[in-house]
Amino acid sequence: MARFAAAERYAKALFQLAKDQGNVPAIRSELRALGSLLEENDELRDVLLQPLHPAAQRRAVLTSVTEQLSASSLLKNFYSFLIDQRRLVDFAAIEEAYGELADADAGLTKAQVRTAAPLSDDQRTRLQNALGVRAGGNVELEVEIDPGLLGGVVAQIGDTVYDGSLKSQLQQLRASLAKG
Repeated sequence: MARFAAAERYAKALFQLAKDQGNVPAIRSELRALGSLLEENDELRDVLLQPLHPAAQRRAVLTSVTEQLSASSLLKNFYSFLIDQRRLVDFAAIEEAYGELADADAGLTKAQVRTAAPLSDDQRTRLQNALGVRAGGNVELEVEIDPGLLGGVVAQIGDTVYDGSLKSQLQQLRASLAKG
């Protein structure tokens, strides 16, 4: 929990700096680029994230990587700061928290959706629009196929769950019939 709280603080600071400079989307894509490199390259991840390597060595490797990625000076300084604070290990959480801040700033909300079967383009668009009305903005769907659902959709936006599953509808019908 403490690690995630620290990641949020660092992400908020970076977000505010990026917002002041007017390049929130550019910084997000640069964060994604380094995040992808770290995911794909075990050797690079070990050198940068393992405290076994001296900070100077990690800083030199990171400088080389950021030059190849054509990273902005803001991110170069930010990465160096993370190394100094021994927080580069939290990079994935920082990247995720920054993304959430950028989405919120752009008025974009993410909805986790579970369906029994894949959604057609039309169904996806209608669901996205309906959830957008409820959320009061644009909604991006993260769809997961759940074979445990008999039919319908279960959507979650933040802490709110919209249960339109067949199982839920059958339970409501059963309760209604039991009341008489």
